[in-house]
Amino acid sequence: MPEPDNQRADRQPIRLADYRPPDYLIDAIELSFDLNDETVVRAQSRVRRKDGVAEGTPLRLDGEDMALRAIAIDGEPLTGDAFAVDDSGLTIHNPPETFTLEIETAIRPAENTRLEGLYRSNALYCTQCEAEGFRRITYWPDRPDVLARFRTAITADKAACPVLLSNGNLVSQTDLPDGRHLTIWDDPFPKPSYLFALVAGDLERRQDSFTTASGRQVELNIWVEPGRVPRTAYAMDALQRSMAWDETAYGLEYDLDVFHIVAVDDFNMGAMENKSLNLFNAKYVLADPKTATDTDYAQIEAIVAHEYFHNWTGNRVTCRDWFQLSLKEGLTVYRDQQFSADMRSAAVTRIQDVKSLRARQFPEDAGPLAHPVRPASYIEINNFYTATVYEKGAEVIGMLATLLGQDRFREGVRLYLQRHDGGAATCDEFVAALADATGADLDQFNRWYSQAGTPELSFETDYDAGAKSLRLTVRQHTPPTPGQPDKLPLHIPLDIGLLAPDGTEIALRPDRPLELREAEATFTFADVPADAVVSFNRGFAAPARVSAAQAPESLALLFANDPDPFNRWEAGQRYATQRLLDWARAFRAGQGMTEDAALLDAYARNLAATDLEPAYQALLLTPPTLTNLGEQMAEIDPQAAFAAHRHLRQQVGIRNREALWDKVRRLAGNEPYAPDADAAGRRALRNTALAYLAAAGDGEVDDLLARQATAADNMTDRMAALAVLADGDTPARAEALARFHNDFAGDAVTIDKWFQVQASALRDDVLRDVERLMGDAAFSLHRPNKVRALIGAFAANPVGFHREDGTGYRFFADQVLAVDKLNPQLAARQATALQRWRRLREPQRGHMRAALESVANSPQLSRDLYEIVSKSLAE
Repeated sequence: MPEPDNQRADRQPIRLADYRPPDYLIDAIELSFDLNDETVVRAQSRVRRKDGVAEGTPLRLDGEDMALRAIAIDGEPLTGDAFAVDDSGLTIHNPPETFTLEIETAIRPAENTRLEGLYRSNALYCTQCEAEGFRRITYWPDRPDVLARFRTAITADKAACPVLLSNGNLVSQTDLPDGRHLTIWDDPFPKPSYLFALVAGDLERRQDSFTTASGRQVELNIWVEPGRVPRTAYAMDALQRSMAWDETAYGLEYDLDVFHIVAVDDFNMGAMENKSLNLFNAKYVLADPKTATDTDYAQIEAIVAHEYFHNWTGNRVTCRDWFQLSLKEGLTVYRDQQFSADMRSAAVTRIQDVKSLRARQFPEDAGPLAHPVRPASYIEINNFYTATVYEKGAEVIGMLATLLGQDRFREGVRLYLQRHDGGAATCDEFVAALADATGADLDQFNRWYSQAGTPELSFETDYDAGAKSLRLTVRQHTPPTPGQPDKLPLHIPLDIGLLAPDGTEIALRPDRPLELREAEATFTFADVPADAVVSFNRGFAAPARVSAAQAPESLALLFANDPDPFNRWEAGQRYATQRLLDWARAFRAGQGMTEDAALLDAYARNLAATDLEPAYQALLLTPPTLTNLGEQMAEIDPQAAFAAHRHLRQQVGIRNREALWDKVRRLAGNEPYAPDADAAGRRALRNTALAYLAAAGDGEVDDLLARQATAADNMTDRMAALAVLADGDTPARAEALARFHNDFAGDAVTIDKWFQVQASALRDDVLRDVERLMGDAAFSLHRPNKVRALIGAFAANPVGFHREDGTGYRFFADQVLAVDKLNPQLAARQATALQRWRRLREPQRGHMRAALESVANSPQLSRDLYEIVSKSLAE
């Protein structure tokens, strides 16, 4: 009888509790690649059995989808009974204590649609080995706690592949007599196999240098396909600023003679931090004013910094096992957020980081795929490159910095790096280093790593007029999540402020952030006048949901006056959310939506403010996202949420018509485009004003938007106008889309914006457009960026995706299954859009569940996709 699908060996969970150290270590490996349609890989490794491991213990090596050509120990070929090969690897039954292992394999990179291991992107050979791609290159203990020195030789046809790159420093390059050539690279730092990289192809480069604090000269190269070098200037600038910042902020210097970035069109991730040879999705490298938006520039800056910062927090010290993934990712996201805050606006950066957390991670924490920052088990590790591991992991690091203070926190990071340099560590060891360096008690804090779910905080006040003291009682509760019904109290830092009725700040004692350790605690503040308004969880010090019945007038006071920029913005979001929920209920009940004069006054005051930086002012004027609004509903009602959202935008636009036009005219500007934060902020505020005028049905704005969408001198303004036009059904919409396609046909990175803006359009018939676009010559299910730009954008569309007849879900499920046959990792990540079906109202709930079940019931699902759908449907 065939084995049931859910009992297949490759679908059994791997558990943190079952971790055991490797029996064998590999000190060094020499790799040789002969690149062809069939690529031959020779690996020679120095292997030793660990002390205490019994003689005769077998050596298990991971390996998938390759042909074994030869295997030998100390030069002697192994016979059939000395080893065994199966679908997931190779076992050597009785190896000696120390030996040289030689393995020859053959692989076909052009047929590797999974984009894991060695594959082809256009004519470029490239690798992606995180998390478990190296096992598709050669047989190897493919786990992060086996670290080795890598020396790599690459041979290829010189005409087809004039550039041959790998990790470390270049040792030699030699022309061979048959038109081929050879390069040899040596990486002196031990690393796990997931950090191995190889790139070969016809590439051009932007070359520059950086002088470290100790005076070493580092060669910097950004490699791209021919013709793209002019669009790499900003990425190079970001790299140099990142290197300087890491020296200043953390005292960390780069440690090799050369640092490479390579832009690849087909990439499952955003970028990869391979030691000295970072591979990037091309969209996070290429930028110029005509093809990249301000958001693109900011993302390039942040991602270049993130991957560079991994050189220490991820490469020099890696994670012991994949359950510790946030050890490197959460810490490095926190560091790149600090960098962005220093390069741009700290207030704006913080708000944008929290918006992303709430849009991506809060729903994950509240759904069937919830897991701790350090997961307890997984079936496919690729499914745990999640917002919880990354963004929530960064918030956990931020809380540690808040509790300790920045200076003491950085002392702890330095101790952690000193202790574990050249090795593999755990989250517990990181927290222990911080505690040892500072003397802080962080034992309870470790629950943030092992406990899933978003904590919910509530507070109430009790004022003693005679004593002029205010008692603040704070409660915490974390709801049940799959496999964790009961939660323990967390160690939570809280930054609290008080505002007087006139909006002035009241000085508080103590002035350090409060620490909540119990389910309930009360804090008393002295010398507080009556009617003080609480500014709670300033700076979003704790990644929590806050439920407190603050009156609209209190929120309005905070929205207009709070000196904490995050909480000023947050008060506006909470105030607007209260009204949006009221209007959504009225819409569903068939009632009219009223006007809230006080809310509109608050928007008007912030619009009129002259002391705010434009980027921050734009955020104050931006209403809560539809995703965030849906999460506040007892049942997510996409149509009602959209109707309420549209009503608010119309009301703000109508009420503030003259002030909005004044912003548009004042911020028009004729200066040359610059991607800096100030200029980007002015564009953001102007385009926010234009969007409100369009929402209000202001006919005067239509011609301006049409001109801007086709003739703006920068992509930021062009896309802002095109996004507004795409929601409508006018001749200007069709003309602008056609002009965009004509201008950028053949530009693989930029044409993705054309797919995305149409798939994101808030139109009832957007599904028809998406189906049509799938037939466009530029679209392919083989290319991850295209899938994300069209199919992924459609799944994030609150109107088209959530059609009441369920056709949006059915279409999406079909595409997920089609992608799964090509690229399981990509399919699984797309499928997470179906996980929240229980939170929807009917009929969407039933339709989404049916679509999810249709995926689950399909034969031959990859283990990547199986894990997502089985958990999403689990009772």
